[in-house]
Amino acid sequence: MRLQPSDILPADARALLFGRVWSPAGPAVVRVDGERLTDVSRAFPTARDLCEANDPAGALRAAKGEDLGLLADVLANTDPDTRDPGKPWLLSPIDLQAVKAAGVTFVTSMLERVIEERARGDLSAAAGLRGQIRDLVGDDLRRLKPGSPEAAALKATLIAAGAWSQYLEVGIGPDAEIFTKGQPMSSVGTGADVGVHPASTWNNPEPEVVLAVSSAGRVVGAALGNDVNLRDVEGRSALLLGKAKDNNAAAAIGPFVRLFDEHFDLATVGRLEIALTVTGEDGFVMRGRSSLSEISRAPADLVAQAINAHHRYPDGLVLFLGTLFAPVEDRYESGKGFTHATNDVVRIACDELGALVNRVRPTDVCEPWTFGVADLMRNLAGRGLI
Repeated sequence: MRLQPSDILPADARALLFGRVWSPAGPAVVRVDGERLTDVSRAFPTARDLCEANDPAGALRAAKGEDLGLLADVLANTDPDTRDPGKPWLLSPIDLQAVKAAGVTFVTSMLERVIEERARGDLSAAAGLRGQIRDLVGDDLRRLKPGSPEAAALKATLIAAGAWSQYLEVGIGPDAEIFTKGQPMSSVGTGADVGVHPASTWNNPEPEVVLAVSSAGRVVGAALGNDVNLRDVEGRSALLLGKAKDNNAAAAIGPFVRLFDEHFDLATVGRLEIALTVTGEDGFVMRGRSSLSEISRAPADLVAQAINAHHRYPDGLVLFLGTLFAPVEDRYESGKGFTHATNDVVRIACDELGALVNRVRPTDVCEPWTFGVADLMRNLAGRGLI
């Protein structure tokens, strides 16, 4: 993964970006200033502090800081296989925020979850079930508003036909699926390895937009995300969602958070077109897309269901919005669909947010997550930042 700044930066030069870098002194919040990175940790010791500002965009623009060097140099030092630990490298752009995710927010992925459930995690059974499920449910549900009387009528029809599913419940019912993807400080950034549990034989990337949300429920920015998913594990039982989702290095966010300002807002997010490319060492290439215009629930509604009077996050949260993409392309055998191979390179990109690029490795081979909240607090205190 020999990445250059042009490989990961947004095409929109007006983008106001912040991220995090591991510097020789410890984690640093940085502003992207053209080709250079500015350490603004004196003003904002954590990404959480910046997102909690009254005007994050204005505060970031006004923040004074120290030049940390060229983004190209930091990016070149991010690959864990070739890293010089005495020089800076990129981290996930968020830190103390809870890492949450919304599931089953697109019709295509909703139907694939129903298929996983019926297949009980057996990849070989999925192809036959796909046609059966679509015949029962249909695949043109994009105009069906979740929680509406029309959705309730469809639910009654499907229950009568013995075709109801827990995934249809959260896909077209009144309540969205909001789950914990990972713990604060556990996500990885662009250029890092993402983890797939070695026991999984049916898994895939999930290209998503990730919203940065303050403790007051205000959306302040967005990034790209990969919600790595073990389809066989979740398909065996929805109660295994934690094992399917919350694994070492299985949540990737980046490359940076683009803050909302006069050029970029939640309405823009609703029009984003996300492109996915998976490139394997075996020459296999898979491409996909996820269009936010096809989401079943508005991003603002998902945020309101994630944080409210019943669900509090004093350090804010980030929220994966779900994906339209559900891979069915065969990789190895006919009818067996897609699954990852070690050293696949996953690129998730859009013009407005740049590109999140990661290499796939087993979870126990990826760098172990060892630097947690207590370590961060001790480090910041030792540097006189808090």
